[in-house]
Amino acid sequence: MAGGGFVPQVGARNYQGGVTALVVITCVVAAMGGLIFGYDIGVSGGVTGMPEFLRKFFPATYAKTKDTSENEYCKYDNHLLTMFTSSLYLAGLVASFFASGVTRAFGRKISMLFGGLVFLLGAILNGAAMNLAMLIIGRLLLGVGVGFANQSVPVYLSEMAPAKIRGALNIGFQMAITIGILVAQLVNYGTAKIQGGWGWRLSLALAAVPAIMLIIGSIFLPDTPNSILERGHTEKARRMLQKVRGTDNVDEEFQDLMDATKAAKKVEHPWRNILQPRYRPQLIMCTLIPFFQQITGINVIMFYAPVLFMTLGFGQNASLMSAVITGTVNVVATLVSMYSVDRFGRRALFLEGGMQMIVCQIAIGIMIGLKFGVSGIGTLSSFEANLILFLICAYVAAFAWSWGPLGWLIPSEICPLEIRSAGQAVNVSVNMLFTFIIAQGFLSMLCYMKFGLFFFFGGFVIIMTIFIFFFLPETRNVPIEEMNRVWKAHWFWGKYIPDDAVIGATATATATADLKY
Repeated sequence: MAGGGFVPQVGARNYQGGVTALVVITCVVAAMGGLIFGYDIGVSGGVTGMPEFLRKFFPATYAKTKDTSENEYCKYDNHLLTMFTSSLYLAGLVASFFASGVTRAFGRKISMLFGGLVFLLGAILNGAAMNLAMLIIGRLLLGVGVGFANQSVPVYLSEMAPAKIRGALNIGFQMAITIGILVAQLVNYGTAKIQGGWGWRLSLALAAVPAIMLIIGSIFLPDTPNSILERGHTEKARRMLQKVRGTDNVDEEFQDLMDATKAAKKVEHPWRNILQPRYRPQLIMCTLIPFFQQITGINVIMFYAPVLFMTLGFGQNASLMSAVITGTVNVVATLVSMYSVDRFGRRALFLEGGMQMIVCQIAIGIMIGLKFGVSGIGTLSSFEANLILFLICAYVAAFAWSWGPLGWLIPSEICPLEIRSAGQAVNVSVNMLFTFIIAQGFLSMLCYMKFGLFFFFGGFVIIMTIFIFFFLPETRNVPIEEMNRVWKAHWFWGKYIPDDAVIGATATATATADLKY
């Protein structure tokens, strides 16, 4: 039975309560955690293209950019330069493991608060950097902040949101990322014009603004009912659930939370338990979805958009403006995802987005290959430059309404409470690992693979689109604590899910008896 995702809502319950102002406000504030991630993604590529920044920290690369005999594909191939971008994600990878324990033991909001504080310190160091060591240390602190925010914010959003709008509210995190990217690109466009060559300092230091927003927001945010219950405060959790649902009649949903919490408390080693066969679907998805998300090549565009456009012959101002255009498309397309994810489902967006990205990447690779060949020597006419920009925008749009937001949404909503923090840590760490690899390796890959790089990423998009078609069931409108019903109904994953893992199938004691490791 191909596809396997067409019976997603077997036995799913509709809980009492609606969408309250408290839910919307808290989710909007929490999603600000995405701003720090997005701002950093957007700012790094623009800064690395600023001559004064290169002259101060990477003089060898600055010299290559002025050498007209240098192969266009290789002008920015410098491992120290890419380390400036990629070091953040290496730190985020390590931090995500510590963030998992903090998020589970102390709550989601504490993890967000800590992430914001560390990110603020990193922004201050970067803005004041006097040497490369100071610059890299600042980047590492930024990475710790991103690791904690990416661990806690998607889980917070999934737990606070009612099932019927969980997708839209969770995508608020991705929307904040895209807004952060666009703001950073606009800042870069403005600071590049500052006389005296200190504009890069302002670009890096302004990362403190979203950090302060996250810090202030997380101080006033309530914690999720799931997290409060997980830490043993039963009545407080019930009151919070009544508050966020806008009704006193929360017995059914609260009982499901109680059952899930009892199961979670019996788990002594969530990192070992996630390796059990009964959690195989969640482990595979939390591993492969972030891997595929990064191997789309999106960060080639987001990190290095100005550098990429300059490689293609755009001037500095034109390259920064082109990056702003792609950033605007990114924001608008994410709005499309927020509108459609709970109406048409996750699978439809994944599949359409994948096919659109494949077409765009192949077309871009062909055009660059025909114009620049392997020598990197060539020019683009105005029409050809605009066409490549259009194809890149179409590619960014497809990612922004599919793999971008859904890469964070799906892992955060599919894991039962007993492995939720571990599952999100796997998601964040895999995401950070391959973000680091792509960020560190892209400029060298561009130098050696040249236009073939777009075919390389396009091939992976084909593979991951096929994977989604066969192995991802639809999770739209399924309450987060009943997600096992979806896996049990799936043609492939059903054999891994024991009957007692489905809430309501048997007594709670039976459902949790085998969870101890």
